[in-house]
Amino acid sequence: MYKVIIVDDEPLAQDIIEAHISKFEDLELVAKCNNALEANKVLGMEQIDIMFLDIQMPQITGIDFLRSLANPPKVIFTTAYSEYAVEGFELNAVDYLLKPISVDRFMKAVNKAKASLKPIAPTETVEVVSAESDFFFVKSDKKLIKVLYSDILYIEGLKDYVMIKMDNKRIITLQTMKSLEGKLPQKMFKRIHRSFIVSLDKILALEGNMVELLEKGQKKHIPVGKNYRDELLSIINANKL
Repeated sequence: MYKVIIVDDEPLAQDIIEAHISKFEDLELVAKCNNALEANKVLGMEQIDIMFLDIQMPQITGIDFLRSLANPPKVIFTTAYSEYAVEGFELNAVDYLLKPISVDRFMKAVNKAKASLKPIAPTETVEVVSAESDFFFVKSDKKLIKVLYSDILYIEGLKDYVMIKMDNKRIITLQTMKSLEGKLPQKMFKRIHRSFIVSLDKILALEGNMVELLEKGQKKHIPVGKNYRDELLSIINANKL
């Protein structure tokens, strides 16, 4: 997960950038700062990867603020003034976005920033207590969270992360599907797609290439990959009357 902050004195500009950030599963918005002084406090407490930085702000400009930082995060300037572009790039800014910022242009800038950062390697984040346990602990939001096997509906792969979906909540953690699959009890869980592992106990029906689950009282359909269908059918047939 890449941690990001917004530094802009205009609430509307903050809201627009926040909306764009929400389209990325791997961006975590840590703070929205109204000025450089607020941003400096956040940078002192958090390891920020990407900073969306306005230029024209009270007290200290975005350019002067960036100059003052010894080890700045990757910076994407956001401004209504194109005349600062050259100066911004001379400070090694990743990109320079002119307001109003379109979604496509924003995504391009974010992808450039992520490409310039050291890739976040998946780590082993699931702690299995023992073979007889009915739960495990998973690392998320700097905590080890207890997860009951019986509460899991399905697990979805999100690039270098997985989302463990339960009926009342979800947990996103840095983990590969392959690693997590190897830690789950095979009698309880089955991988049915390159991006999905389901709890066999929660499957209500199989129709074509979809399994049906019940999520928050509503039917949820998850695709079955062709490379996983035969194994799933053999499990279902073994339990068919």
